[in-house]
Amino acid sequence: MINEVRLRHLTVDEALEKLDQYLHDAFVAGLYQVKVIHGKGTGTLRQVVRAELAKHPLVKSYRPGKYGEGEAGVTVVELASK
Repeated sequence: MINEVRLRHLTVDEALEKLDQYLHDAFVAGLYQVKVIHGKGTGTLRQVVRAELAKHPLVKSYRPGKYGEGEAGVTVVELASK
C-alpha cells in the first residue's frame, strides 16, 4: 500500500470520503505514518482535512509537512497503533 493519498482538485465532500477510506485502509495495512496531499491553494481543503484528522479515531497525531515533504501542501499523519 502506498503511504500517501492525493486529495488535490477534489471537492470537500469527495476529499473527506476519500480520506476516511484511505485512513481505514492504511490502518488495516499496518502503516504507521502517511502523507495527505491536499495542496496549498486557498487553504480551505487543508483546514477541512486537518479538522477531520483532529477528531478521527484512527489518527494519533498530525503535523504540517516540513521542507522537502511538501510543506503547506501536505499534512503528515501518525496513525494509532492496533
